[in-house]
Amino acid sequence: MTLIADLEETRAQTLERFALPPAQLDRTYGPGKWSVRIILNHLSDSEVVFHYRLKRVLSEPKQVIWATAQDDWARALDYTTAPLELAQVVYTANRDAVLHLARTYYDRSREIPFVHSEMGLRSLADEFEKVAWHNKKHLEQIERALT
Repeated sequence: MTLIADLEETRAQTLERFALPPAQLDRTYGPGKWSVRIILNHLSDSEVVFHYRLKRVLSEPKQVIWATAQDDWARALDYTTAPLELAQVVYTANRDAVLHLARTYYDRSREIPFVHSEMGLRSLADEFEKVAWHNKKHLEQIERALT
């Protein structure tokens, strides 16, 4: 699959999960693991972060982009009670913006470098591909929680 197809497919699959009934939203994929609800809130905030990173790298190449502490975000922002309706709107708007950036810049600007605070030297293409990979990884966790 191409990057655009991956981004569109994971968007469609993720949006379907926002419509799950409350009992399914509270299921986890293992002891001590995040619930579907927490994963969806995490995906929403992650999409904001990815969108910002992509714009930052495009606008100011050779940036240092700081890692986020996902468990700290989940706890501090209380993902267990954060409104999923709002998370869905935020996720959708940011994924649409990421898709626009991917269609516009992925092929022609893929080699723009930046430094990730934990992973070191990366390229714009790496970050675009991480958006799709990250979303897929969490969709797999949701599927495990639902089976």
